[in-house]
Amino acid sequence: MKLVAGLGNPGEKYAMNRHNVGFMAVDRIAEDHGFAPWRAKFQGRVSEGMLGREKVILLKPETFMNKSGQSIGEALRFYKLDPADLIVFHDEIDLAPGKLRVKQGGGHAGHNGLRSIHGHLGEGYGRVRMGVGHPGHKDAVPGYVLRDFAKADQEWLDDVLRGIGDGIPSLVASEGDKFLNAVALRAAPPRSSKTTAKQEPPATQPSEPTPDDRTMLQKLADKFK
Repeated sequence: MKLVAGLGNPGEKYAMNRHNVGFMAVDRIAEDHGFAPWRAKFQGRVSEGMLGREKVILLKPETFMNKSGQSIGEALRFYKLDPADLIVFHDEIDLAPGKLRVKQGGGHAGHNGLRSIHGHLGEGYGRVRMGVGHPGHKDAVPGYVLRDFAKADQEWLDDVLRGIGDGIPSLVASEGDKFLNAVALRAAPPRSSKTTAKQEPPATQPSEPTPDDRTMLQKLADKFK
């Protein structure tokens, strides 16, 4: 069994924030794989389903971001799972928009949601870092992540979320490379090998010069016409 948690803040006002991209990821997983309806549990919302042969619990903590560890820790203890059985989807300002990285263990890098999880569980859980870009200055970060994605972001964001839905069975099977490849295929689909280059028209060959059969007298006469 795996616990897959997405980080975010509850409520409609936060729904499209960059900080809520973790919620978006687990919502897409539930939708694409026919998980059970969401229900209230563990100070959050949970949905259950199967990915391949693995039973998976999806969780969206509703404790607000900086207390995410309360909800996730409660769920982990209830199912008697280890931190290694947990995968967390979260926003990452140190990655370009649309870039993903899979990581097992490590620090929280100042992310408030991860900081809370560290406090409850330690660092031995997996996480998917979902790039949302950086505003350029650290003082602008709080306002940046708590604003909605721009309209220009919608196309790549949808591609990434669809890729997550495609690849999540591989991720819960501990095949991180296959998961990332599935996302990459959505975000940057390969060009068709059947596409042929436009053929250039054949170069025009210079015509052969016409032989001049005139006599010297005719050439001289034509010169003064």
